[in-house]
Amino acid sequence: MNRLAARRAALASPATAFLSQPEPRTIGSFARGRQLCAGNFLFAGQFIQSPGTDIWDLDPPDRYFAEELHGFVWLDDLAATGDTLAREKAQTWIFEWTRKYGGGSGPGWTPDLAGRRMIRWISHAFFIMRGLESRKSDAFLRSLGQQARFLRKRWHAARPGLSRIEALTGLLYAGLSLEGMGEVVGPAKDALARECDAEISQMGLLPSRNPEDLLDIFTLLTWAAMALEEAGDAPPEPHRRAIERIAPTLRTLRHADGGLARFHGGGRGLEGRLDAALASSGIKTRAPDGLAMGFARMSAGRTTIIIDASAPPSGPASAGAHASTLAFELTSGRRPMVVNCGSGHSFGADWRRAGRATPSHSTLVLAGESSARLGPEGHRQDWLVSGPTNVPIETRQASDGLHFEGAHDGYLQRYGLTHARSLDMTFDGRGIAGEDMLIALDKPAQSRFDEALDADGLKGLRFDIRFHLHPDADATMDMGGNAISIALKSGEIWIFRSDGPVEMKIAPSVYLEKSRLRPRATKQIVLSGRAMEYATRTRWSLAKAQDTPIGIRDVSLDNPISAVEDPDDKTKQE
Repeated sequence: MNRLAARRAALASPATAFLSQPEPRTIGSFARGRQLCAGNFLFAGQFIQSPGTDIWDLDPPDRYFAEELHGFVWLDDLAATGDTLAREKAQTWIFEWTRKYGGGSGPGWTPDLAGRRMIRWISHAFFIMRGLESRKSDAFLRSLGQQARFLRKRWHAARPGLSRIEALTGLLYAGLSLEGMGEVVGPAKDALARECDAEISQMGLLPSRNPEDLLDIFTLLTWAAMALEEAGDAPPEPHRRAIERIAPTLRTLRHADGGLARFHGGGRGLEGRLDAALASSGIKTRAPDGLAMGFARMSAGRTTIIIDASAPPSGPASAGAHASTLAFELTSGRRPMVVNCGSGHSFGADWRRAGRATPSHSTLVLAGESSARLGPEGHRQDWLVSGPTNVPIETRQASDGLHFEGAHDGYLQRYGLTHARSLDMTFDGRGIAGEDMLIALDKPAQSRFDEALDADGLKGLRFDIRFHLHPDADATMDMGGNAISIALKSGEIWIFRSDGPVEMKIAPSVYLEKSRLRPRATKQIVLSGRAMEYATRTRWSLAKAQDTPIGIRDVSLDNPISAVEDPDDKTKQE
């Protein structure tokens, strides 16, 4: 149906002129633009080096690479470079696209990709059309008109949520900017408003709980609202309310360094994009209780902790979701320290599946298994099944800092154990004390635990508490093996300690980023032990050393502020 609609759109009357052009608001990379001009093509984690080759003569290694080509987000990078060579590349590659695919062929004729492409072509129209002869300008406008008519017919075929909002935003841009397309503005506005009501809850959350998807939606809605206002129009009330609901949620999901928490398939977001989107919205409010979209945020001084404090998504929304309940990330100033491995989506099916598993997150893993499991291979294999359903949490301000506690039942049916986690952060953010417990809460749970223990030969159920570290965090076991020092690029030193009958070690890990060619090697701290009783407790602490050599200052597990000499220190971010 998409291809048929695309071919019909190619036969329609073309647009003849621009009525207006929304301000370019996309954020491109000068460096990536220069790499494109040099023939270095990096898309969806795949790299092709082919100087002098037309971008449409490349053989895409997979469909994700092809989708990034046809979405034209790379046009942001060429526009950021902005020189004559970059403009010539943009012009050549756009007109080659219209020649090869403008008739309705190729993978770019889906509503979301067409919307993404329209936003870039219209936003960068002055950059693209500068110096063009009239014949090529007419061809550019003709293609824009064809794509706008395709979107008018097929936007509803996009998946609800981000894909549909992207298609509708592209259609709205076309209606506001192109002569002869004004009749689509009203229907596009109304459809966008309905999508906001359907997909954005009263608390500003998405069913997928993917922070980066929420940022992408927020960015599109903000762009659409500003384009309407620049044209003397106004966004409908549901559209405006959605922006007002999302902004506080994103602030809760923002680390101290300006990046997003990496959960449920989402990355950190393009550098600067989150702050730019929040600034453009003009909305300053925050989530009042530190809870948003199922995440809890603890913030003090230079330190932020963001915790997955809810059950994972279920049903269709769980496609791409991770088994990360009670996992956390920690950032100190501009330096991420404790992280999750991230999404392996761009590195193939095996990495994608591994990245979604509980061992790839900074939390407790029982018997080497995920707290929520992927469905069997085949139909609906991307959905999570058998995950936590009961996740009680509590956050409060204590006399000496901030407190979080939560629990989940992801292992209850299999092993009779509930995982409970508590985190305490001092008011200056320099000390964190944590406790992880495995508990059989009642008689049925204890019976199930006894059965699992018997099946294991009474050796105890192995558990591992994992703390994955950012590649820029250098971990070293101190002499005696009683503590681990973590050195950040900023010069900060953090000391990790634990107590209880657990083995503490430093093990290999990976950090997955979609902008990279391959996973980055890094390290993780692992606390390993065995659950032999109905209640097993492991306590640990992280504290920032202050002007002292590594390993000298002792950190109390009961009072992590003991490692802090100056609780009133107001050190600014580097």
